[in-house]
Amino acid sequence: MDSMNDTGAVAGPASSQTSHTHRLRGLAGTGLIATLAAMGATTLAAALAQAVGVDFEVPDGGETIPLSGIAVVTGFFSVVGVVIAVALLRWSARPAKRFVWTAVSLTAISFVPPLLSGANTATTAALLGLHLVAATVMIPTLTRSLRTRTD
Repeated sequence: MDSMNDTGAVAGPASSQTSHTHRLRGLAGTGLIATLAAMGATTLAAALAQAVGVDFEVPDGGETIPLSGIAVVTGFFSVVGVVIAVALLRWSARPAKRFVWTAVSLTAISFVPPLLSGANTATTAALLGLHLVAATVMIPTLTRSLRTRTD
């Protein structure tokens, strides 16, 4: 009977650790899929914007932002969001709530560069819209993955 109690005592913490590791991996997997979805959505939205005449030309250097550039930047910052979500899951008592506040704040801050770029109104509006498209994919998806009974 002592061995049963010893086994039960050891199994409890290991089971909790396994569950936590499983949640972290699940969040990372969900984040990867959401990142790919956000990249596809922003690239499609940018292609549609180009089709109706948005040139995505930034006056500083006069270069046009390519669709591949939009996809890469979306992917990079989406992965940053996943890393933030994983960190909050690991170290926060209320990861979903903290993530929403952080992600919405960072999304608002991300509006500053397009507004300061000096691009024409159509390009600026399209870039702001693309930020919202990515946020609309990433924030709810990661927030759902972070939800716990206490949030």
